[in-house]
Amino acid sequence: MSGDYTLRVIARMETDFPEKFGIPRQAGLVEELVGRIVFEPEYRKAEALRGIEDFSHLWLIWQFSEALRETWSPTVRPPRLGGNARKGIFATRSPFRPNALGLSCVRLLGVEQDPARGAVLLVAGADLMDGTPIYDIKPYLPYADAKSEARGGFAPDGGALLRVEVSPGALEGFPEKKRAALLAVLAHDPRPAYQNDSERVYGMDFAGRRVKFRVSGEVLTLLSVEKLS
Repeated sequence: MSGDYTLRVIARMETDFPEKFGIPRQAGLVEELVGRIVFEPEYRKAEALRGIEDFSHLWLIWQFSEALRETWSPTVRPPRLGGNARKGIFATRSPFRPNALGLSCVRLLGVEQDPARGAVLLVAGADLMDGTPIYDIKPYLPYADAKSEARGGFAPDGGALLRVEVSPGALEGFPEKKRAALLAVLAHDPRPAYQNDSERVYGMDFAGRRVKFRVSGEVLTLLSVEKLS
């Protein structure tokens, strides 16, 4: 039997993140984030989604499309450990894997009917970049997938939250419906774990804006949110 198999992209993710920086470290950390799963033309068949709204959550199998490499390493330095310790690649969720596959659990908000794109899945809590290829979608089963006795290894929780302070006028003109999501993303500290420069101004792109902020101790100050040119 051949060991090679070609995966087919069935859909692509639409989110407010055009780049990796700022994306939550895991799915479900920021429930305020709303994204859309748009199927490729070949898979825009209503019957393929029959019964999907009976489930509250879905598993997504996708590709780390911005982390593709010809080679792989058996160990990596997880950012959660400050980049100071090596762990086995299969003991982490590093994107630099032999097959560059990701797995995320998202909450299904509903199915939208788009005249041009067919049925589109509206989901919350995704940790995917805009345009991410999706290879498969499976229903989350509480009795099978939720394990109360599970241990989290070196990442037992989502990490401490920062207190977000907004500079006067920083959110002026920014859509009200996206503010809660932006502030929640910032509270989860978008910086790499090994960066802790209180004078540095960080920038990330979100929802068509350039977001700038600074972090000192446990406080993140949102400096500005400007439209991208």
